[in-house]
Amino acid sequence: MTRHLQTAKKFVLNAFAAFITLTIFSCSSVKDNPSEITYATFNIRLDHSGDSLNNWKYRKDTVASFIHAQDLDIIGMQEVLHNQLEDLKARLPEYAEVGVGREDGKTKGEYAPIFFKKDRFEILDNNTFWLSQYPDSVGFIGWDGACTRIATWAKIKDKKNGKIFMAVNTHFDHVGTEARRKGALLIIEKIKEIVGDRPAILTGDFNVNELSEAYKTLTTNSFVLKDTHKEAENTSGVNYSYHNFGRLNPDSRDKIDFIFITPQIKVKSSYIPKEGTKSDKHLSDHNPVIVKLSF
Repeated sequence: MTRHLQTAKKFVLNAFAAFITLTIFSCSSVKDNPSEITYATFNIRLDHSGDSLNNWKYRKDTVASFIHAQDLDIIGMQEVLHNQLEDLKARLPEYAEVGVGREDGKTKGEYAPIFFKKDRFEILDNNTFWLSQYPDSVGFIGWDGACTRIATWAKIKDKKNGKIFMAVNTHFDHVGTEARRKGALLIIEKIKEIVGDRPAILTGDFNVNELSEAYKTLTTNSFVLKDTHKEAENTSGVNYSYHNFGRLNPDSRDKIDFIFITPQIKVKSSYIPKEGTKSDKHLSDHNPVIVKLSF
């Protein structure tokens, strides 16, 4: 009887040890499994009656098809009016989104929404702040800005491995130099406040190129954000993002749409697809920027 008890006890101990080992291995495997995300920034151009054959009604299906074809995991969009948001939601049922209209914090004015695959990602928290001296003041125009400007953010968990990161999406002012610089500093402070040293990704139409003060503020601050297009292991496509529906002279086209990351994120590739032609519908007056990230 004693020998049987000893054998049973030994079996239980061995089984328990195996369970603990398996549990530790499983947790370690999940933790060590990196998040691989196809991420994009995309100014879709607001629905404007003056755009003639480039009007949103002729582009909405093309935009949705492009997002599906690229199998984008997360997209920060700019210039999205409420009717465009509804059009996209109807055509992209596998995505959910966060964001509000910039004029009233509800549905009025342009959104800067973040779309994400809802089966893969969980939103832990999200909100919008206004790029101004009073970030919580809905509709307030900041500093020397010409328009109301916002940043939408989400604290996100990757369901595949439990990793938590922050997504921020914005559209900087097209006039105010001070508004862009102060807006950049405000975004940096919000990232530090909300996620600390966790990974963060900032997307947006910044209305300036890499020579601007706003760009330098983001990339040379003590809390450094890196330009994914420069950090990428390989790049493809064109080297500009704004083309005004192909009307700009090629020499005048510039890259004003960026994806910035915190240093712990690796960039496998960066791709800027070339705009369409009259026979091949334009997606927008901007080209999207698409990167493959790992962290």
